[in-house]
Amino acid sequence: MTERSYDVVVVGSGAGGGTVAQRLVPLVEAGGRALVLEQGARLGAAEFDGGELTMPPALYEESGGFLTADGTMTLAFGRTYGGSTAVYTGTSLEPPERVIRGWDVPGLEHADLVRRTARYASENHVRLLPDEEINDNNRLFVEGCRRAGYACRQFPVNVDGCKGSSLCNLGCPNQAKQGTNRVQLPRAEAGGVEVVTRAEALRLEEGTVHVRVGAPRPGEKGGPSEWEPGDYRVRAGTVVVAGGAVGTSALLLRSGLGARLPRLGRGFTCHPALILVAEHPREITNDVGHPKSYYVDRAEEEGWLLETCMYFPFVTAKNLTGFGPEHGALMRAFPRLQMILVLAADRAVEGNRVTVDRHGRPVVHYGFTDEVVRGLAGATRAAARIFFAAGAVRVHAPLADPPLLSTEDSGRLDERIREEHFLPGRVSVSAAHLMGGCGMGRDAHDSVTDAWGRVHGVPWLRVADSSLFPDSVEINPYLTVMALADRVGERLLEDLGTPS
Repeated sequence: MTERSYDVVVVGSGAGGGTVAQRLVPLVEAGGRALVLEQGARLGAAEFDGGELTMPPALYEESGGFLTADGTMTLAFGRTYGGSTAVYTGTSLEPPERVIRGWDVPGLEHADLVRRTARYASENHVRLLPDEEINDNNRLFVEGCRRAGYACRQFPVNVDGCKGSSLCNLGCPNQAKQGTNRVQLPRAEAGGVEVVTRAEALRLEEGTVHVRVGAPRPGEKGGPSEWEPGDYRVRAGTVVVAGGAVGTSALLLRSGLGARLPRLGRGFTCHPALILVAEHPREITNDVGHPKSYYVDRAEEEGWLLETCMYFPFVTAKNLTGFGPEHGALMRAFPRLQMILVLAADRAVEGNRVTVDRHGRPVVHYGFTDEVVRGLAGATRAAARIFFAAGAVRVHAPLADPPLLSTEDSGRLDERIREEHFLPGRVSVSAAHLMGGCGMGRDAHDSVTDAWGRVHGVPWLRVADSSLFPDSVEINPYLTVMALADRVGERLLEDLGTPS
């Protein structure tokens, strides 16, 4: 086994890990050594081919098909250089003040997070797309919201030079999306921070990370690791874990920290989502242009959100309820389909958590509460109203039975779309906003870390990702993760006596 030594080791290269990595440049400039470990591969620009079948295995954990323990929900999270920032749509929002206040974490202030999110919004070129870059799918959403009486807002997105490929979820082929793979990680590496890909953190011991470096399989995308394949014992003065809500919780659990941290893995939330489609009488631009430009936020009042979206034929087909001729007819209408993603703003409940199996692999337990089901049903009704108001002739609503609604149904949506039609395992539910598992708080009785990501009772260990959330942030978590990770990196430098 090969041994290496660093002052700081960061596990994960996404919104949290990439942010901390950039923060560590002053440490390296002062003579220290910093390392980032990424389980996924580093892809060359030419390898982003936009293929619906070729890209997920290279960019996502389990090709984007990671299932909860009972198989009722699919969780999508990145496993590549840049983590999930390489595969999400770039939507960038600051956290709501009432949410941060409700978390009630000593030392965590909303104003501080807003200041930090503004810094990264500027750094990552967050902006509103101009009108000429808005496609039909998004314009129809705005028009439908106006006619149906819903207030919608435009998403700020972190793109620079967007060419409208609409392939955000498959990794931007034009390198326009400004995730950590394009901004923070390259800056960190230019400043001397070492990044090693295809490097899986197996477990942690006192100031040590046990790492396994793999080799590319035949035909696999991505370059070889920066280290030779094999097992490594990497010693570190400080370890910062930023593997995401699932990965971080699992790593700490299989490292034996659950006994001293009873809240470890608990408080998992994820914004369960349904993909809704509606058929228009004419073709619309959906798979051209940025897919996600507008949203409706009813999280506080009704527990749900709506977002414009575009999904590719395979994912769309998987999310349509039923089989046979009706399913086929709707898929043949793909060029005429408007799409809306409905999300439930779920809450942390005791049973929803991350564990590990006997092999140390992560297992996510998630049960749909009555509140979540109400949220999904309410959001589905709202989306159907928007679809019909925008001129759709048919709407596919998974919480209707049968699921196809015609214009004749538009006046009785409360009757047709009902909570009792939500049957876990029958309705296709997915989630990509994975949060919680290492929540911040006061002490080990109510949390895993403090407000600066320091793990209670483990002075050499910190956390810097969405697992820090004590509860759902209710909006896309990307900028909130970066703001929290910025705090973690700043306090780490202070504790090490390094000027930032």
